[in-house]
Amino acid sequence: MSKVAAVFTPEGQLAKAIEGFQPRDAQLTMAQAIEKSIRKKSTLVVEAETGTGKTFAYLAPVLQAKGKAIISTGTKALQEQLYHRDLPTLRAALAPEKVIALLKGRSNYLCTHRLEQAQLQASQFNSETQTKLVKVKRWSTQTRDGDIGELVVLQDDPQLTALVTSTKDNCLGRECPNYDDCYLVKARDEAKQADVVVVNHHLFFADLAIKDTGFGEIIPESDTVVFDEAHQVPDIASQYFGDSLSSRQLIEIADEVQRLCLTELKDLSQAAQMARILTQVVRDWRLQFPSDPTRGNWRDKRDDAAMTEVCSRVAEKLTLFIDVIKTARGRHKEMDSLIERAEEAYDLWQQLMQTDQTGYSFWFETTVRHIVLHQTPLSVAKRFGNLVKHSDRGWVFTSATLSVNEKFDYFVNRLGLWDAETLVLASPFDFANQAMLCLPRYLPPANQFNRDQHLAELAQQCIEANQGGTFLLFTSHSMLKRVAALLDEKIDRPILVQGEGSKRSILQKFTDAGNAVLLGTSSFWEGVDVRGAALRCVIIDKLPFASPDDPLLNARVEDAKLRGVDAFHTIQLPEAIIALKQGAGRLIRDQRDSGVLLVCDDRLVTRQYGARFIKSLPPMSRTRDLSRAMLFLKDTYNETNATSH
Repeated sequence: MSKVAAVFTPEGQLAKAIEGFQPRDAQLTMAQAIEKSIRKKSTLVVEAETGTGKTFAYLAPVLQAKGKAIISTGTKALQEQLYHRDLPTLRAALAPEKVIALLKGRSNYLCTHRLEQAQLQASQFNSETQTKLVKVKRWSTQTRDGDIGELVVLQDDPQLTALVTSTKDNCLGRECPNYDDCYLVKARDEAKQADVVVVNHHLFFADLAIKDTGFGEIIPESDTVVFDEAHQVPDIASQYFGDSLSSRQLIEIADEVQRLCLTELKDLSQAAQMARILTQVVRDWRLQFPSDPTRGNWRDKRDDAAMTEVCSRVAEKLTLFIDVIKTARGRHKEMDSLIERAEEAYDLWQQLMQTDQTGYSFWFETTVRHIVLHQTPLSVAKRFGNLVKHSDRGWVFTSATLSVNEKFDYFVNRLGLWDAETLVLASPFDFANQAMLCLPRYLPPANQFNRDQHLAELAQQCIEANQGGTFLLFTSHSMLKRVAALLDEKIDRPILVQGEGSKRSILQKFTDAGNAVLLGTSSFWEGVDVRGAALRCVIIDKLPFASPDDPLLNARVEDAKLRGVDAFHTIQLPEAIIALKQGAGRLIRDQRDSGVLLVCDDRLVTRQYGARFIKSLPPMSRTRDLSRAMLFLKDTYNETNATSH
């Protein structure tokens, strides 16, 4: 028996350490495969469906192996769960001598220097911001690690968060007067000394792409890298191997120059004036885009006459701004840093205006106040694949949703993992008895104008039949808003809508209520773990094909066509199947869970490709009769209650 196999036996360390631990065949299979991958320093891709126990399956061999390991997750919630709950439990049982560390991106740590600067400017802020700053200051005297996740006051206030945290652009590094007490530096030092470091995908790729410093010193020293929630890796890797520039970055540079001119370099009135002009022209640039948040093709937008004119003005004012502040070079460390940031921003601006470069997608995304330009490579397979292939370490990629019809071609091709071993592990849940998939009849087509009314009526029937909680997952914000407004008039249960609070607070309210209705888009399709009666029905409005306006998708589709490849079957369909699997995975999270999944898109039965979607979903019982699904909801609820009593 192998070392890791002994851990998972009924008499093993886990059974002794964890009350109620039950060995699972799939979990053991996964742990042994990872043990082998670490030993051979090879690459393994594992789809481990919900319920297989994949977290313990990779933690056990990682803790038993020699050398340093990095575990990268897709969400902060899982990152914290691993570090605060799962890893301490397994470390105590298997390797008490091992040191573990949690490392987040710099924006998660309080910057005491920027807090001091914000306090100096407090009179310029409104009373609410001033009150919050006092709370942050009070907390700063008590915190051990400076993790702002502890601060409720910052959770829904990105502007205040930006005032008291640093970016790689505005960080002064070793020149900072508070460097010796820097929480980020301390966290990185702890990570360098640790045996197991828990990070997230964004941090991993930010440093891999040499966009930051610190953690990049840890990656080369690692013997094992595990990516959990690995289905997110291709898109995140693409972002970090590209370039971007936002209006927020330009305005922050201008704001900080104004602050210095008001406090320490008071003779630089011309610099302050140019900073105000730059801020105004950047805001004028934002006005060229729709007011609602959107994404689009920057190549197309760039050619618009009005856009060309305002972009020329931004370039002109940014050049003048740089010329003015350069006259203060050498007078103040922060001004020197701002000059360097402004020059780098100008170079990036020029690069992002050259949209005739091939091999990249040029796209934009907007928030209510800001605009971000992106230049993203169409493929990272060669670059990332070579990194994996030529590194002397074991690599593990795992998620509940990596395959399409039990094949990994789409995932491995995007990351260049052509030599990887693959493994599919089915869930131990009894889906046929625990869950029902309903494809309702008589729904209007996905693009019909009054579809929101039909969805609201169907949702109302489900909610009234369901004594537990209900998720409504949408592919667009506009449909979500319309259905939410309709349901608000008809439903007397708590209705929670994405955007009306942080994701964490919304989920907490949903779970506490026990019978609430939650309406969400993409961020609620994954990373949500609600068990029991609090979630017994998941309604998906339509198949989650990426929007035809998605610039990244369009660029990849166009590239596929040029290569003579069927873009729909090789790109659009696999992405939609994986996304639907993620949404469906919200329903059954436990062996005692039961419920109904409704997919309100008749393309599942009218189009040939619909069979590929259904085949990729868990083996639930199926019906097209909504009344039968409602009866299943009532019966399973009664059975669960009878069992619990």
